[in-house]
Amino acid sequence: MKRRSFLKYSASLAPTASLSPLSQTAQAPSDSGGPQVADAWNPGGIRVAGIRMIPVAGGKYKVWTKRLGSGSVKVLLLHGGPGFPHDYLEAMESFLPQAGIEMYYYDQLGVGNSDVPDDPALWTLPRYLSEVEEVRRGLGLDHFVLYGHSWGGILAMEYALNYQQHLRGLVISNMTASMRSYLRRTASLKEKLLSTESLARFNAMESARDYDNPAYTQIVMDELYPQMVCRLKPWPEPLTRVFRLANEKIYGQMQGKSEFEMTGNLKDWDRWDRLHEIKVKTLAIGSEHDEMDPTDIRKMATLIPNASSAICPNGSHMALWDDQEIYFRNLLAFLDKV
Repeated sequence: MKRRSFLKYSASLAPTASLSPLSQTAQAPSDSGGPQVADAWNPGGIRVAGIRMIPVAGGKYKVWTKRLGSGSVKVLLLHGGPGFPHDYLEAMESFLPQAGIEMYYYDQLGVGNSDVPDDPALWTLPRYLSEVEEVRRGLGLDHFVLYGHSWGGILAMEYALNYQQHLRGLVISNMTASMRSYLRRTASLKEKLLSTESLARFNAMESARDYDNPAYTQIVMDELYPQMVCRLKPWPEPLTRVFRLANEKIYGQMQGKSEFEMTGNLKDWDRWDRLHEIKVKTLAIGSEHDEMDPTDIRKMATLIPNASSAICPNGSHMALWDDQEIYFRNLLAFLDKV
């Protein structure tokens, strides 16, 4: 999820509770849902609704995780952003646990219920990739399914290319394989979705790098987002909540100031030439009205040896909300096969 309009309205996040290095190793929670084992980050002997704090960045910080459901298929969910918490993925709760699937949320470092250090050196793709592996180890997951939505899809691809031995399956949701592809698609949508007058004003403000202009924000929020981000009216509360809680500093450093011109440290990311290295069963899922080109989603599935693709005809970037029936029919069918 690469948003910028709501970021200026984001609420300030609470400072991290503890920045002290911790020495003990986290233990995986029991599948029975019984009392949690104590360690340096978590209380013991009580039931905590599946919540577990996991040490990351070498034990200097901790991130929040939550387990829901129980089953032999375990799915770790990587949310979008960068700089947004997990909340908008709450749609999963209405589908996965009921299907006998064990799902794990986690808020990446810097957002939501996790620690929020003010350290720009942390906001890089390699550091976040290491964090995913730290979370996997902390939760005791192996032979699991990794699901990544939007920015989480970037992380999921990177994880598959570096730690494939731990995966049972991979889901790349609403994410293409390079930033060039993403920018090509958003440029075409801008031309398609905006009126002649709005497009001229929008282009003029972009040329002037006038991204903080209220008129720029209004066009994005009123004319673009309702067509390419989420087509529901009104938006679901978990989606509006996630924008309210976003960390603008992380988003700015990794994405940049604009939805349509990347200036952050992800701007040169491209994995088209390495997709063939991903050997695990993979689902690439996208949407007809998404800011990720559905043609790219289908192409990704042809380049990954054991992949299939699915396109939600009525969905946008948030197809898990605005085309739920098709989205979850395909997701659950894939999880059943792995």
